[in-house]
Amino acid sequence: MGRQNRRGRPRPPDSRRAILGIEIVFVLEQVANGLLLGLYYLLIALGLSIIFSLGGVVNLAHGAFYALGAYLMVWITGLAGYGAGFAVSPVAVALLGMLVERLFLRRFYQADPVLGLLFTFGLAMVIEQALRMVFGASPVQFAIPPYATGIVAAGDFMYPIYRLAMLSVALAALAGTWWLLYRTPFGKVVRAGINDPDMVRALGISLAPVPTAVAGLGIGLAGLAGALMAPITGVHPAMGQEILTAAFVVVVIGGLGSFWGVVVAAVLVGVIRGLTSYFFPPASEASLYLLMLLILLVRPRGLMGERMQRLE
Repeated sequence: MGRQNRRGRPRPPDSRRAILGIEIVFVLEQVANGLLLGLYYLLIALGLSIIFSLGGVVNLAHGAFYALGAYLMVWITGLAGYGAGFAVSPVAVALLGMLVERLFLRRFYQADPVLGLLFTFGLAMVIEQALRMVFGASPVQFAIPPYATGIVAAGDFMYPIYRLAMLSVALAALAGTWWLLYRTPFGKVVRAGINDPDMVRALGISLAPVPTAVAGLGIGLAGLAGALMAPITGVHPAMGQEILTAAFVVVVIGGLGSFWGVVVAAVLVGVIRGLTSYFFPPASEASLYLLMLLILLVRPRGLMGERMQRLE
């Protein structure tokens, strides 16, 4: 009887407007969460893309470096504070990535791609088991620093301060990477080396240090993602496996070798997952793969699946 009365008695206009306003605020919050998720994917996927584009190695250990960044963040924070952990952990992961490239990855640039896959898969297992041995198999608790707690409110829209800080740091990292690749001599050499390495060598430019620097950049971005997400997702040894699949999907959707393709794909995937988790939660995970399927049916090479532009 009550339902019939509610149906027969229309809500006042102000009530309908209030409900609509609340719905819009919830949707905006999910879009903001989706942007954060997309930038999180981007930090990992961008490194995967540029390492593959230059060396031809699909780095299956990329997720393990992400997990290592999170663990180093927890450990260094316990020793010297949050600021030191945030500053040191991505740099330490980048330096380790450069060492791995110098000692191992460069051996696979001209080899059968399967060998690189097998090596990086084994390296991922080694890193994961090392984390279990050192820190234990149980998840490690890591809290947001007290000065980053709280929310920012704009009318009815509210968003955590820490997540806004994460968005800012991720955008700064994206801008810095773009500047390095597109506005510096190093970036010109990287892009030219991807397109025509023989011509670069003919000009007397040594490409030997370039893959090492690119590996440091890409793996360092994964370490930065781990440091940023440690208080949000939790820290455990298998966290790298959980993110790696999503990062590969972003790379495939964006197109290998395309900086802006990966950027667009990461934002698109993040926003779609955010909205799906709000309107239809059971399909949140599946939306990632459905989007990839639809895009590959139309563009098999991804959204912008071309090599980086040629050196002018």
